[in-house]
Amino acid sequence: MDPVTSDIAAIASRLIAAYDGVTQIAPITADDPSFDVKTAYQVLREIEARRRITQGWQPVGRKIGFTNRTIWPRYGVFQPMWAHVWQHTVHFAPAGRATIPIADFVEPRIEPEVVFKLKAPVPVDGDALAVLACVEWIAPGFEIVQSHFPGWKFTAADCTAAFGLHGALVVGKPLRVTRANLGAIAAALPAFTLTLKCGERVIDTGVGANVLDSPALALVHLARLLVTQPQFPPLAAGEVVTTGTVTDAWPVAAGETWSSDYGALGLAGLALSFG
Repeated sequence: MDPVTSDIAAIASRLIAAYDGVTQIAPITADDPSFDVKTAYQVLREIEARRRITQGWQPVGRKIGFTNRTIWPRYGVFQPMWAHVWQHTVHFAPAGRATIPIADFVEPRIEPEVVFKLKAPVPVDGDALAVLACVEWIAPGFEIVQSHFPGWKFTAADCTAAFGLHGALVVGKPLRVTRANLGAIAAALPAFTLTLKCGERVIDTGVGANVLDSPALALVHLARLLVTQPQFPPLAAGEVVTTGTVTDAWPVAAGETWSSDYGALGLAGLALSFG
């Protein structure tokens, strides 16, 4: 094993131990400032390969993170990143309500997102209409993100390697995309206002355009990125892809119930309680 491969394996082992132990470690870049995003994806690939082979984890789609440019300065991350989501981390709540045990996560935060179910590969040069022609449905979603680095202090490389910060994804009632509504959905995706509440308090609002100008265009970004990453499979029919938070990511606590309203996008809201 060459030194680079050895380092990748060692970093992967540290991150897996932190994930499994629901604990935190120093950022990778604190020990190695040269650790970059390209190497981070090598670590992510190593982690995912181990999970599939030794534990039978089944990928069912992707999460795209840091697509909301308005929060980049807050976290010091200035580019999107992605990771797989897994059969056991994705939870469907077609009735619009779910409960998740908060003890499963470290420094968890909640992100209201738009989730897409693909029925065909996404074009790398498509507009929102072309993307939606490849989509079976869209749905409200809450991604629970977590930081294995104390205080949510990390670089783009750190958080990419650390499972893309993914903890869980809760998907609400889907809205099927048809020829009849495709144009209206494409127009509403950048324009809608999302309202995020904790209990009865409005915590934050955001517009769809925060997400790379439209959540649909976040899919194009990922499709293009994957062309440059042949070690990973391209987006394919059947995948569930969540496109990034419309608001900031907010800390959550046991006993809280959070809810979302998608305004003119026409999606049913979603309520998520933490036990």
